[in-house]
Amino acid sequence: MKQFGGRIRSFFNSRPGFMILAIALFWIKTFWAYNTKFNLGADTSFQRMLLALNPIPSTLLLFGIILYMKGRKSYVALLVVDAITSAWLFANVLYYREFSDFMTFALMKTGGSVSNNLSKAIFGIIQPSDFLVFADVIILILLLAFRVVRVNIDPIKKRVALLVSVLAILLFGANLSMAYHDRSGLLTRTFDSNYIVKYLGLNVYAVNDGVKTAQNSAVKANATSSDLNSTLRWIKNNRVAPNVQYTGVAKGKNVFVIHLESFQQFLIDYKYDGQEVTPNLNKIYHENDTLSFDNFFNQVGQGKTSDAEMMLENSLFGLAEGSAMSMDGSSNTFQAAPAILQQQAGYTTAAFHGDVPSYWNRENTYKNWGYDYWITKGYMKDKKSYEIGYGLKDKIFLHEAAPYIEQLPQPFYAKVITLTNHYPYPLDKKNISIPKTKTGDKTVDGYVQTARYLDQSIGEFMKWLDKSGLAKNSIVMFYGDHYGISDNHKKAMAKLTGIKGFNDYDNAMYQRVPLMFHMQGLKGGINHTYGGEIDVLPTLFNLLGVKDSQYVQFGSDLLAPNRNQIVAQRNGDFISPTITKVGSKYYNTQNGKLITNPTPQQKADENAGVNRTTTVLSLSDRVINGDLLRFYHPEGFKKVDGADYSYKMSKAKKKLKAAQKKKTSVLSQHDGKYTEFDTDAPELGGPDQTISTSSSSSSSSSSK
Repeated sequence: MKQFGGRIRSFFNSRPGFMILAIALFWIKTFWAYNTKFNLGADTSFQRMLLALNPIPSTLLLFGIILYMKGRKSYVALLVVDAITSAWLFANVLYYREFSDFMTFALMKTGGSVSNNLSKAIFGIIQPSDFLVFADVIILILLLAFRVVRVNIDPIKKRVALLVSVLAILLFGANLSMAYHDRSGLLTRTFDSNYIVKYLGLNVYAVNDGVKTAQNSAVKANATSSDLNSTLRWIKNNRVAPNVQYTGVAKGKNVFVIHLESFQQFLIDYKYDGQEVTPNLNKIYHENDTLSFDNFFNQVGQGKTSDAEMMLENSLFGLAEGSAMSMDGSSNTFQAAPAILQQQAGYTTAAFHGDVPSYWNRENTYKNWGYDYWITKGYMKDKKSYEIGYGLKDKIFLHEAAPYIEQLPQPFYAKVITLTNHYPYPLDKKNISIPKTKTGDKTVDGYVQTARYLDQSIGEFMKWLDKSGLAKNSIVMFYGDHYGISDNHKKAMAKLTGIKGFNDYDNAMYQRVPLMFHMQGLKGGINHTYGGEIDVLPTLFNLLGVKDSQYVQFGSDLLAPNRNQIVAQRNGDFISPTITKVGSKYYNTQNGKLITNPTPQQKADENAGVNRTTTVLSLSDRVINGDLLRFYHPEGFKKVDGADYSYKMSKAKKKLKAAQKKKTSVLSQHDGKYTEFDTDAPELGGPDQTISTSSSSSSSSSSK
């Protein structure tokens, strides 16, 4: 036995032996992370086998570097490669926990545009067990440091090193062949990134993403006007006439686009601790002059909020990797809502946010979208107590934004971006007015508190609109930009919603977000059509009576009769009134049952959904990646030159002051007197809302 142990130690004292030990440790921790930190959906024994196999080829190839090098530096090189790949795994564990997706080079490239307060979010989701992904690196260092394993400087024959590399490539080829047997077109079609990691591994996913990023850069450089032809044909063939009964009902009205951060539809009419969580939004949702949609879905990808903005103001999808606003907002040509409304209907356009102007690269993107004004935190009074999470608290932000809104020449288009209801949902005690939920999930349990605070700020804003007189001449659109609770929190969602066994189908249904159009005299009601954020711009333009048939838009008027109701998701899934696709599974949308033996009609619906989803995503990606709108010149539209715009505060204030001579702003109509904005924000002298959270009932939550 002692002799056998000596042989083992002697084997690990060789460089091939040390490499194999390192590979084994790396495989153990990677396979552990796959099964405990990610939700990869390995449902069959074949898929579970591939999940176990896929870390080996890339690790053998990377760690095999030790065989090509001499002496001690080969051991150092292996430890460095191990540390880098472990850090990549660690970063993806954290990112996946909240976004149910893997990091991309595009996302890392644009990370600077979303770095504000990012550390708070990261530290809020780290778990002690996450650091186990570095365990193998530490073990190897300790083995070498205490000479349990000794450094071997004997040379390795080049043909041995080459054979190891060839073996790694052959293993990858076998892995890829088996993966394609189970999922054809894995690397060529628009699949969820979970698929690539499940079948081929995280390292191969990184390489594949790098290749696609480079390809996308080449696409823009080599694009020509003819690349737009297929897109124009598809849009022409699939264009749906808008609902004529609603055409122009809001013509000439001011437009408020109210961004409800991370706000999901289930919060409407939701009660906790015997209280409505969002009483103000509930009231608006059910009013006779509000047009509400209860099957309206977010369609965002990695760009989250920026993807929602891209769809709402351009009717173009976000990209599969990263944020289109961050990557292409500074350089691409757009034909966006602000510019169209300026040029076709004489609107003043402005966006408001209580954060820094550079977030999601908005400062540059908004210039190319044609925004006249970009009013951000720097324009507003600020104290440390005024901020939380990603900027000014909503009540304070809206209080500070109101005077600037009153200065805008009418008609105007004003986008108001709230932010307090943002992950990780922190709220100081003096602003809490409802207890935390008791799911045991710290990410989820604060969600109702920040949602209630957002709702209160909306209530104050709507009262101010009435008081200022703006309500009589405005249409107010409310929309939720994306989910607040990701599918990594199914157990908590099961407790919140009362749905036992909250599964992938339920999570797909809970991607609904609010969409409401509120205007005095509007023929309202709750509309049940299935649609998504890509459809908002055509719907709004029809209400305003703005002609948009000459533009490249992938959505359709939500009120149009006989419209296509397939809602494409950015990862290739889709939702329709009959079929819901999640990964490789199909569900009956009406009852949530998994479809295992589809009827001929269900099979036809499945194929129609896949074909339309794949087509619209690929065509939209082609438009953005190739910057194809630079080749397109719709009649009556002048290309926007971002250099014509400046968001410097001194220039903006001077411009607003000069605009008062037109006598169309609310301020000028009120003889230069601002309308008082009433708020109960304790930071501004309002009452402290602190409540006792110990008396809440754990059985009082309910879904709609």
